Amino acid sequence: MTPPRVVPVDGSPESVEELADALRAAFAGGPTVFPTASAPAVPLADASERVAVVIATSGSTGEAKLVALSAAALRASALATQARLGGPARWLLALPAEHVAGVQVVVRALLAGAPPVVQDLRTGFRPDAFADATTALGPGRRCTSLVPTQLARILDAGGAPLDALRSYAAVLVGGAALDAELGERARAAGVAVVTTYGMSETAGGCVYDGVPLDGVQVDLDGGGRIRLGGPTLADGYLGDPAQTAAAFADGWFRTGDLGRFSDGRLEVLGRADDMIITGGENVAPAAVERVLVAQPGVRAACVVGLPDAEWGEVVAATVVLDGPPDSDRLRSAVRTALGRAAVPRVLLPIAEIPLRGIGKPDRAAVARTLSAHAGMGTVRACPRGAP
Repeated sequence: MTPPRVVPVDGSPESVEELADALRAAFAGGPTVFPTASAPAVPLADASERVAVVIATSGSTGEAKLVALSAAALRASALATQARLGGPARWLLALPAEHVAGVQVVVRALLAGAPPVVQDLRTGFRPDAFADATTALGPGRRCTSLVPTQLARILDAGGAPLDALRSYAAVLVGGAALDAELGERARAAGVAVVTTYGMSETAGGCVYDGVPLDGVQVDLDGGGRIRLGGPTLADGYLGDPAQTAAAFADGWFRTGDLGRFSDGRLEVLGRADDMIITGGENVAPAAVERVLVAQPGVRAACVVGLPDAEWGEVVAATVVLDGPPDSDRLRSAVRTALGRAAVPRVLLPIAEIPLRGIGKPDRAAVARTLSAHAGMGTVRACPRGAP
């Protein structure tokens, strides 16, 4: 069997052009494509002829996995997206091309008849460059895909970047949870935001605005974990039959996320592994984050559990603020919305939330920061009986 074709991508239009050529060949039966921003950190096993693309992914533990995606799964996802969004469009790629969301922008664009216009990301994401790249798309129906951080930066910039964003028929937002305040702010500004949920194992986003794409099945197991099925599922993990068997079974992929259905739509509650158990009570970090970012002056928040001899774990939070901190007000809001157990005992203002991958909060880095500061004068730790 032919080993995967490694395609280095560095954020430049030239590297994405090479990736697009490789994807065309893979869809026609050519070598499997492995897009990467660096030398592969894990050995690349030979891929079967069915595998078109291999995506390297790692969770918060840093354990590397190689997701094997068939051309059929990628095509099914792209065509279902096209149908959900109302037809073909020109696509702007403003995401790193080594991640599944970036690959899917390229695939959608190729299936719609034209390669994507690429925003050069070698110096990072800049709203003014986004506006220029949008102009290069030319007239016609436009779509793009962003992570919440990019969306926030464009809204903050205003002017030409925001005008450019308003010109898109759909702006897919995924890679990390979109907090309600940011979503409402974007829609109020005239941006056609579509929230997406999915992962490399589902060929990217497969649930849009809480509703699965055509052909995609969503279910919850007995513990509330989200299971996903349908034609967009990956074949498994390249070279790792044990992990494949653990995650993929009977046509379903068992995610690590907890969810529930509200008015017929899927609501993602957060990672099961992130659940904080404090004093015998379960606290979902995502729920605390939603309450915090809904408060005036809070731009972002990340909540983790810190080990504690008495409580097992305590709730700890970092927040990005527009003004001076008001810890009492924030804690009171959490207590009112979620109860005493969910109130952060440690609350630390920071300049920005550290990110990993395509834009997910780096909870391990946040936990290290909070652990280093807990009990020091720069952090106001809540007294034991105060929540």
